[in-house]
Amino acid sequence: MKQYVIDDLRIEDYEKIKKFCDKSFGEPSLGSIYWIEIEKDILNQTQSAHVDCQPHYFVVELQESRLSCEFLVRIKNSIKCDCMAYADRKQREWLMDMMDAILDELAISV
Repeated sequence: MKQYVIDDLRIEDYEKIKKFCDKSFGEPSLGSIYWIEIEKDILNQTQSAHVDCQPHYFVVELQESRLSCEFLVRIKNSIKCDCMAYADRKQREWLMDMMDAILDELAISV
């Protein structure tokens, strides 16, 4: 799986990130998985055309010592569809920029 991983988090960092994610993205599923909705203006042509599959998401797993962001664009209403694919450059950058901005906002240095 292609991912953006931020590791070596301190427990204080984990707690700040968890509080932020719970507030911003809702309660995690399976205890540690957050679904982050992707902005519509960065969807690729196939994803934009699949209105019934929207919204599209990135999955982020928060553990006490690391934050793992999958680069697979997912949907919730189907197990498989042509619009599910690895993120393109614009989508990857959007996700990494978002995670970096969260860390900056929370004053977490990694």
